[in-house]
Amino acid sequence: MAYQTTNPYTNEVVKTYENATPEYVEESLAKAQKLYKEWRNDPVFTRTPVLHKLAQIFRDETDSLAKVLTTEMGKLYTEAKGEVILCAMIADYYADHAGEFLAPRKIESIAGEAQLENHPLGVLLAVEPWNFPYYQMMRIFAPNFAAGDPIVYKHAAITPASALAFEDAVRRAGAPEGALTNLFLSYDQVSDVVADKRIQGVALTGSERGGTAVAEVAGKYLKKNTMELGGVDAFIVAHDANMADVKAIAPRARLYNAGQVCTSSKRFIVTANHYDEFLESLKAAFSSVKMGDPMDPETTLAPMNSKKAKEKLQAQVAEAIAGGATPYYVHEPIDDEGQFFMPTILTDIDKSNPAYGKEMFGPVAQVYKVADDDAAVALANDADYGLGGIVFAGSQEAGAKLASRIETGMVFVNTFFSSLPELEFGGVKGSGFGRELGQNGISSFINQELVVKRDRPNDDETGGLILPHKF
Repeated sequence: MAYQTTNPYTNEVVKTYENATPEYVEESLAKAQKLYKEWRNDPVFTRTPVLHKLAQIFRDETDSLAKVLTTEMGKLYTEAKGEVILCAMIADYYADHAGEFLAPRKIESIAGEAQLENHPLGVLLAVEPWNFPYYQMMRIFAPNFAAGDPIVYKHAAITPASALAFEDAVRRAGAPEGALTNLFLSYDQVSDVVADKRIQGVALTGSERGGTAVAEVAGKYLKKNTMELGGVDAFIVAHDANMADVKAIAPRARLYNAGQVCTSSKRFIVTANHYDEFLESLKAAFSSVKMGDPMDPETTLAPMNSKKAKEKLQAQVAEAIAGGATPYYVHEPIDDEGQFFMPTILTDIDKSNPAYGKEMFGPVAQVYKVADDDAAVALANDADYGLGGIVFAGSQEAGAKLASRIETGMVFVNTFFSSLPELEFGGVKGSGFGRELGQNGISSFINQELVVKRDRPNDDETGGLILPHKF
């Protein structure tokens, strides 16, 4: 696997990086394990000041950190700065709340004075994607650093500079050696690291294929793991939806980050009374985008992350049309050095079409016409994935009732999807398992150790089993 920064706007190869040597991998795991042993019984407050310092670095260096993102994967500079600021928010959130989240919990029991103590689990491996290079790392780093779990990580092959920039910021924030170590691992090395006895947990965000491969190895070696594997999120336009609000949000829900978002709306499911109006408005919005230099604040459509990603999406669109989809709004491939893919709208996709239920990771909208709200929910649930979703309805109460019927991990009613430190993130079905962020985000990789104490044995102990009176 070649780790290489290639600017998707100019196609310039900026820098290539060598894979980590076996010696460096071993050295990194040894340092992380040593730190875990030192941290095992240290209170949370000994680590949280580092997170506040890290947050300040991200705020102070927003522009330079954002430029790394734009150069490596083509993200609009304005969006890149938003990602950097979100990372600062996450670091501050866990600095402020980790002590509360990890406090022991008392349990009423006849066995004695019982409580659950939250201790670090051990060294973790994080495998992270290219589309939000800092945010995905902060999502796993901040809570687990607070908990006391050192992390080694393999980032995406196309975002090595982002991986190094994150590692450097953590080091400058005062994290001890071994707390976070970037490893440019090959696929075989990833399996070897998962299998290593010092690794106690694996967190992956990426494709279903990658998640399946890593989860298989993690399962073989009994390593706890969390998986976030993408989705085909539905955007439901209910019969009583306010169309002015729908028109304002729908294009953003598909085109943000050039459509390369796990939780972006990929299937627009629209009731018949709004269908024609919705299509016309979406086409108007898609046709008005301005492609160009992602550093230019006037640019509204960024290039895709790579030539490979663009060609894969083009092939998916061609296959969908060959399978019977109607090309409601489709462009010829862009004759430009940059990896641009113009927004596309496909309709009339039935269950026999190869595109049905498949994730298209780019600015392509699938639009479905349904008779009513019940049919919209049924179609939303007819998918192998369940990560997020959006519902627009006449009121938040009506929208929430529809949202509760959708088989997915997160739903936003009458608003744009968002990721914030306090909102737990994760999915079901093929979208993976486990949660990051929020309170559950810090509970994914901890040892909940039960401690029961009393001054002397219970008189009712019988054969190692404590029986209640009058059992």
